[in-house]
Amino acid sequence: MENKLKIGIIGLGTVGQGVVKVLSKLSDIEIVGAAVKNTSKKRDVEVPYITSDAYEIANNPEVDVLVEVAGGCGVLDVLKTAIKNKKHIVTANKELLARHGSELFDLARENNVVILYEAAVAGGIPIILPIKTSLKANNFTSVAGILNGTTNYILTKMEEDNLSYEDCLKKAQELGYAETDPTGDVEGYDAMYKIAILANIVFNKRIVVDKIFREGITKITALDMQIADEMGYKIKLIAQAKKYNKKQDDNMLDIRVHPMLVSKTNSISDIKNATNAVLLNGFPVDRVMFAGPGAGEFPTASSVVGDILSIKAEISSNNILPMTVCYHKEYANQVSIDETVNCYYLRITASNHPGTIGKIGTLCGNFGINLSFIIQRGINSDGHATIIVLTEECYEKSVNSMIAELESTGEIKIENKIRVM
Repeated sequence: MENKLKIGIIGLGTVGQGVVKVLSKLSDIEIVGAAVKNTSKKRDVEVPYITSDAYEIANNPEVDVLVEVAGGCGVLDVLKTAIKNKKHIVTANKELLARHGSELFDLARENNVVILYEAAVAGGIPIILPIKTSLKANNFTSVAGILNGTTNYILTKMEEDNLSYEDCLKKAQELGYAETDPTGDVEGYDAMYKIAILANIVFNKRIVVDKIFREGITKITALDMQIADEMGYKIKLIAQAKKYNKKQDDNMLDIRVHPMLVSKTNSISDIKNATNAVLLNGFPVDRVMFAGPGAGEFPTASSVVGDILSIKAEISSNNILPMTVCYHKEYANQVSIDETVNCYYLRITASNHPGTIGKIGTLCGNFGINLSFIIQRGINSDGHATIIVLTEECYEKSVNSMIAELESTGEIKIENKIRVM
């Protein structure tokens, strides 16, 4: 068939093999070859040739579109080479885009090619192109989501089965939801890269990923899940970016990733297991949520191949897919976590002495922190009391200062601090 779109692939892992399987059913697209780390590894798919040299794919004059599904930042120079060779890029690489997206998009614009990356944020959920097209009329105030299936699976099992974090992590690893080294997921790095990408396109500002506050789920206990449930909340790892409404400056953004207590009345609290969700707030749409599979062989391949077909449909244009080109160059003013305003859940262990709750309340008042809820939740086997506190909105720096002073008494320890969505 004439005018076939020629594809080169970097990476033939789970997603890469899924892409090959889907593309093999399309008669107007041809895979030229693939680059992998280990050429002798047995795979479920066949391609015309396999090389260990990614530059061989980037420099191949037959390749129209380079599909990168290897992950990590080690492929940066390879993609830059491909772009200089006038090849369009389709990638699922969230870390690369979060850390080096500005450089890549500038280079792509100079060479009149595009970088499409629907698979980089939420797997099989279409979110990038809808924001750039169907939702383009909106002035967004926030974007938030459950962007990591591994952590959401772990938290779901902790809640439903009353198990420890460690037990649920082990189960996730056995099922293939979590890597042997789960740090990228459970410490929030994966979600951090994704919210950086989303903030970039939602607010048309470039984001410095290392300025994003990040906290993982490793401190969450089954007791926290139980208490949250009793109070009408669920605990989720939330990635969010929103306008900093304490200042009249649209350029100031509050971007962070950390566990949050989410009210059961919030639709995002119902997202379970490995499912992802993205929640957008703005005018005139008000609120809209996208949900679906955030990872996996075929959901992610669905987004990758969708991007390939978008390029195929517009390949004859002199300025291909102009709505996907990154024109903005201004960097956002990213607010420090200390300057953010939140409600807080505090789980406290204290000596079981008269006046302890009063001391906590007084000290909170000294730092301008109003309490919406405080209760002693029984006596532990060691004779210490567990006290649960919910605050009203206050500055992060005020809560941290109050905690430091509380713990300086030697009789009170903050076992966990979780922000409330």
